[in-house]
Amino acid sequence: MTNTAKKVVVVTGASSGIGEAVARRMAADGHIVVAGARREERLETIATEVRAAGGTIDVGPLDVTDRAAMIAFVTAAAERHGRVDVLVSNAGVMLLSMIGELLVDEWDRMIDVNLRGLLNGIAAVLPVFRAQGSGHLVSVASIGAHSVVPTSGVYSATKYAAWAVAEGLRQESDPGLRVTTVSPGVTESELAEHISDPVAREAMLEYRRNVVPASAIAAAVAYAVDQPAGVDVNEIIVRPAAQRP
Repeated sequence: MTNTAKKVVVVTGASSGIGEAVARRMAADGHIVVAGARREERLETIATEVRAAGGTIDVGPLDVTDRAAMIAFVTAAAERHGRVDVLVSNAGVMLLSMIGELLVDEWDRMIDVNLRGLLNGIAAVLPVFRAQGSGHLVSVASIGAHSVVPTSGVYSATKYAAWAVAEGLRQESDPGLRVTTVSPGVTESELAEHISDPVAREAMLEYRRNVVPASAIAAAVAYAVDQPAGVDVNEIIVRPAAQRP
């Protein structure tokens, strides 16, 4: 038995990849979607297509590393729709490199987006959840939260930290708040395109021979969101059947 009531779902990093797939799936399932990302033009294209298919979606520019902007985004969603039921904290970057290369600016970028972005989302949405007595945080982590390979040390650290934050929130919260961590394996996305280190980029090309579509991760999110209020799906790992590490 699932919960099919219409919900207000905020999605970050929604202009491509998993975030886009989640936004489209939530709208197709009848939920009200509020989608944010830095690429506003891409968001508008997605919104046009979602509305043409009968879905309900609001879009706007959002940088999750800016706490004030994140709070304003969630507050506006709550004021417009009367509540926020779900935050899908999806925005992330994967800038793989050997630690010895000392690409410290890329380390900082991953910490800012993957970890501080999640914390900023929690800071924005938790007061709303508390005021209405319910809510659901869905954090999109990574298989990197469970497995470290050469070049993934810092990335995996940020994703493990994201897992730890979500688990801590789950244990601390009242029963009305649900917390889910979805950890994708190799998934169709633009993440690998931003790797600047040539060794890591070449290794990722080989690693990505087997991928799952972003829609598979969106389906996992939908499964967790649509459970009855008393059911909290805490963690889901989704990866290609051929993926081993």
